[in-house]
Amino acid sequence: MAFWNRVPADRSLARNDRGSGSFNDYRYNLLPNSARTTLRLANSAACQDELQRIVDSGEGALETAISRRSLEEERTDAPMDIRLFSGSRVTGVVGTIPRGLEPVVDEALGRLGAAGRKTRIPASVQKTRSGWRVDLFIGRTR
Repeated sequence: MAFWNRVPADRSLARNDRGSGSFNDYRYNLLPNSARTTLRLANSAACQDELQRIVDSGEGALETAISRRSLEEERTDAPMDIRLFSGSRVTGVVGTIPRGLEPVVDEALGRLGAAGRKTRIPASVQKTRSGWRVDLFIGRTR
C-alpha cells in the first residue's frame, strides 16, 4: 500500500501559480504539526487586481471568508474558491485551495467551529516574483 504525501500539481495552471502545501505538514487527523504551518493558494494570477486593492487598502488583519464543503461539492470535487475579510468587507475571489488539499482546510474549519471560535483562517498577502500570492496560516487553527 502506497501513501502519497505530495499532492499532484494542477498542470492547467502556470508552474508559479499552483500553490503549495504538503501532507507532511499534518498529523494523521489533519492537525497541523506546527503553529507556523502555511498553505499558499493556487490560481492567484487571475486575481492580481483584487489582491492589489487589498494591499492598497492597508488592512492588516486578513481572514478567510469560506465555509465547509457541502456534500454536493465533495461529490463533484469542486475547487474551493477563497475570499477574504478585509476590514469590514468581503473581497472577491483571491485564489483556490491547491487540488487535493481541500480536506486540510475543511478539517481546519470544522476544528474552529467545534471549539466555538469564528470559522476564519488567518491569511496574508505576499509579494513574489510572480505577483501577489495569498498564504493561509493553517497552523493557527490548532
